[in-house]
Amino acid sequence: MTLQLFYIGATGMDAFQKDMINITNNVSNAQTVGYKKSRVEFENLFPMILDEVVTDDGNDDFVYFDQPQNIMGNETLEIGSGVKVAAVTKDFTQGTLKVTNRDLDLAIKGNGFLQFRFEDGSLAYSRAGNIQIDNEGNLVDVNGHLLDPPIKVPENTTNMTIAEDGRVLIRINEEISEKEIGQITLAQFINPSGLQSVGQNLYRMTEASGGPSVEIPGKNAAGKIEQRALEFSNVDIISEMMRMVITQRAFDIISKAVQSGETMLRSATDIARA
Repeated sequence: MTLQLFYIGATGMDAFQKDMINITNNVSNAQTVGYKKSRVEFENLFPMILDEVVTDDGNDDFVYFDQPQNIMGNETLEIGSGVKVAAVTKDFTQGTLKVTNRDLDLAIKGNGFLQFRFEDGSLAYSRAGNIQIDNEGNLVDVNGHLLDPPIKVPENTTNMTIAEDGRVLIRINEEISEKEIGQITLAQFINPSGLQSVGQNLYRMTEASGGPSVEIPGKNAAGKIEQRALEFSNVDIISEMMRMVITQRAFDIISKAVQSGETMLRSATDIARA
């Protein structure tokens, strides 16, 4: 049984260490544009079933079974066998919007995602709206991935307006009239928590997320676009710090339990040798 305590303790320490890593990552990204906090989900391991039996020498003993046994007259005990990390889920609630007064900064007020295309032609999705213009005039993210559908800004553009519905309007050389050069669309997912994070504030579609539904901003809960603003992370520093304290305490308690088990095992060994 003492060895089982070591195993259970090891699973708990491993799980809470991973939770601490996740919390630290959330706090580290508290000021990251478009970042969505994640949460570690735990689940218990399959319990050990102990049946009290009488051995040949007449002493009570316990034996392990993977499933409950139907043994007449025996007392069946269920002992937990530890914990594991079942999943790490993303929380896609709206983050804090901050005004930046930069023409190419976009905040999404709703559930949609901007779409970006990789060099291999595949699509990725992001809530980070800090758009740039590359050396060819294309609208891209901070890592150079093309906005999809693609939009190219002409030379000598002096003013750019991005409407709530995603229309991109420009003026060239102080012209009075505006010219529409493109339409920003937003992708929605039935289960955004099922998206796969690929780094750089980008996500890929998975079977769990379902396929994207591409909408004009302002339609079907995709959300509207707010120009000259950015959505920052949805990390609540105070909540994360509270979780960090609880996780650290749980880790410490398990560590002390393992140390106590080691002391018990040493005492039992000393008695057996006496």
